[in-house]
Amino acid sequence: MRAVLMAGGSGTRLRPLTCDLPKPMVPILNRPIAEHIINLLKRNGISEVIATLHYLPDVMRDYFQDGSEFGVEMTYAVEEDQPLGTAGCVKNIAELLDDTFLVISGDSITDFDLQAAIAFHKKKKSKATLILAKVPNPVEFGVVIADPDGKINRFLEKPSSSEIFSDTVNTGTYILEPEVLDYLPTNSECDFSKDLFPLLLEKQEPMYGYVGEGYWCDVGHLDAYREAQYDGLQSKVKIDFAYEEIKPGMWVGENTYIDPSAKIETPILIGSNCRIGARVNIEAGTVIGDNVSIGADSDLKRPIIGNGTAIGDEVSLSACSISRGSRVDRRAQILEGAVLGSLSTVGEEAQISSGVRVWPAKKIEPGAILNNNLIWGNRAQRNLFGQRGVSGIANIDITPEFAVKLGAAYGSTLKLGSQVAVSRDQRTVSRMVSRSLISGLMSAGIKIQNLEATAIPVSRAIVPKLGVVGGVHVRLHPDRKDFILIEFFDRQGINIPKAKEKKIEGTYFKEDLRRVTIEEIGNMSYPSQVVDTYSTTFETQLNVAAIRNSNSKVVIDYAYAVSGAVLPRLLAKFGCDAVVLNASLSQNPLSSQARDILLDQLGRVVEALKANLGVQVSANGEQFILVDESGSPIRGELLTALMVNVVMTANPRSTVVVPVQASSAVEQIARRHDGKVIRTKVNPTSLMEASQTNPNVVLGGSGEMGFIFPKLHPGFDAMFGIAKLIEMLTIQERSLVQMRTEMPRVCHKSYSMRCPWKVKGALMRHLVETHPTEKLELIDGVKIVEPQSDSWVLILPDAGEPLVHIYANSEDRKVTDFALSEYRNRVQKFIDSEQGVDRT
Repeated sequence: MRAVLMAGGSGTRLRPLTCDLPKPMVPILNRPIAEHIINLLKRNGISEVIATLHYLPDVMRDYFQDGSEFGVEMTYAVEEDQPLGTAGCVKNIAELLDDTFLVISGDSITDFDLQAAIAFHKKKKSKATLILAKVPNPVEFGVVIADPDGKINRFLEKPSSSEIFSDTVNTGTYILEPEVLDYLPTNSECDFSKDLFPLLLEKQEPMYGYVGEGYWCDVGHLDAYREAQYDGLQSKVKIDFAYEEIKPGMWVGENTYIDPSAKIETPILIGSNCRIGARVNIEAGTVIGDNVSIGADSDLKRPIIGNGTAIGDEVSLSACSISRGSRVDRRAQILEGAVLGSLSTVGEEAQISSGVRVWPAKKIEPGAILNNNLIWGNRAQRNLFGQRGVSGIANIDITPEFAVKLGAAYGSTLKLGSQVAVSRDQRTVSRMVSRSLISGLMSAGIKIQNLEATAIPVSRAIVPKLGVVGGVHVRLHPDRKDFILIEFFDRQGINIPKAKEKKIEGTYFKEDLRRVTIEEIGNMSYPSQVVDTYSTTFETQLNVAAIRNSNSKVVIDYAYAVSGAVLPRLLAKFGCDAVVLNASLSQNPLSSQARDILLDQLGRVVEALKANLGVQVSANGEQFILVDESGSPIRGELLTALMVNVVMTANPRSTVVVPVQASSAVEQIARRHDGKVIRTKVNPTSLMEASQTNPNVVLGGSGEMGFIFPKLHPGFDAMFGIAKLIEMLTIQERSLVQMRTEMPRVCHKSYSMRCPWKVKGALMRHLVETHPTEKLELIDGVKIVEPQSDSWVLILPDAGEPLVHIYANSEDRKVTDFALSEYRNRVQKFIDSEQGVDRT
């Protein structure tokens, strides 16, 4: 007799186990389900097996090949174009089935006596015999009613609770005569239970049910997957184990070492080539695959661990499933019912909560607490907040579900009934995320002042005037076109401090969310005249008469990132001729290369129109690049120096605030004007706080981040910066080309290199220990300063990526180049030594 093994299923309810495996190849006690079925067929005298395949067919073909190693003859039928259903795939191989044959599902574990069922089929002269089983909850299965003789008179595929009329269910194993396939259409999707069996009943063909004696488990979901493993260990089902039983209830493979101090309860299964460390505690029911290492002092409470997995020291695993090739680092915890997909990594002291599923090839960062399934992103972070707010890939990391929970977490840290302002840029994805954030905030009893689509400088300026406790702004990330950035303000419009970020993170990860009654749910209002209020504040900080007298012609390029811009209207009101380019909104953000092309076009337009200056605005109104009257761009460190120079010329003996990596041109300019420079950490919050809290500050920021004018509002504002620049150039009677020639000659270069997270702290310590204290500045990163000169090197770890940035600065280009090369080599050598890499 031939058997047809239906092995085409993708097993969506078993995800993530079946993301890279067809369901029949999911291991049960370190053997694929299909191998257990083949062993069952072999025990029942069936050695010819035809496997019908659809999902990832090569996985099964490569494993079993011709079947000779497994004592059977295997052939394969692949459904190439579309799945044909349980009956359609069998109809597809009808020419191979010229006698009574058996069909068996590839996703169940059973020890039924198939020969007894075949004998029953032949005795009854049945055309189709269904092997049945009695189960306590038949809702998941096809229910069958047969008369006392076994003849089937009614069945229903997967009934609802109200439709249940029997506890006898279809197991997906059938004994069939070849002529029943004549009732099925060719090359069409059809099903045994939904199509063929009802038709056989209608045609009054003899169809019987045989109630199998023994064990049966449909491994159709994750709970059943674990249950089948535990039942196998407890000998509830007769199966062939892959390893020798070295003592009752303990199966261990070849070349496996178990430390004598390990504590082990039976039953248990441990694969070949495993290493079990000192003082490991392994409770009964644990299944460990081949080539697995378990670190010292780990605690294993019935986990199922796949092949090639590395478990670190002091790890705690509780009734979870870990797929092949994964790594779980020291002191990590994976709780009951959680599933870790293949080739994933769980960092030190990270935790995966109960029932959470992690798809393959994901990374859980050290210390992270994962409470939700990780499907689309590539990692779970320890922290929500990075260098500037919360960011991630749009609609993958930053999803509506994530935003609702983030809003609820933020709202839960505020007093019930507090008011929060919410704003966004004009993109559709930002609208989606902001609406979700608003829903979460309202669910925690927070009232919303919805500013809708508003440039972030406008939002920061308006927040202090609304009487709110804080604000949230959603926009496309200024530096990564596929990322969303969510920033949180305090009541002054300054980004919230680290302590507040930690409080929101704690609430989010612990899911300590406040849920209010219907009466307490927050309401939403829409403030009016927001732009007018900003414009009025804007005007109070400008010498409007100077701008009116300038007769300036300005070309503004919005790079398809904004519509209905505020700045041209304000400049026109002040008598300037503002020419606007690319002010329509594109939902597809431009790449940096595309923006550079537009910048080049802007330069040509400025030159052709004989304009005073051009400006390309970006980052939702926070940042800009200048173009002088000759069409040449002014950006980065040159823009920082120019803005410091023009502001300090207008405000001698004042103070400017810049990030730690800004060039020493800033100090040289400050000395010309008897001014002062304050350097801060490289994040927006530090710049905003320093600009607000230090006396006599007239400018903060940099060409890369944008510029702060503290008397206007605490945030970066490109619109005000441009207007202020026109005012000061007019009063000082200078052009950008003239200003450019006055800039100090400083060579400032940078280089970024890969640096693993776990090496960053050791690298910083090494740099501090290997340099004299008098040469060190530790504002952010490690800065090595040459006394009595403006030469320095800064090694700065990246806050969001496994990178380290090296900055070198000097008036002498050769000194800068030598320093950059030297510290690149130093840093690389240290990273290699920490990772045991020899590059000689």
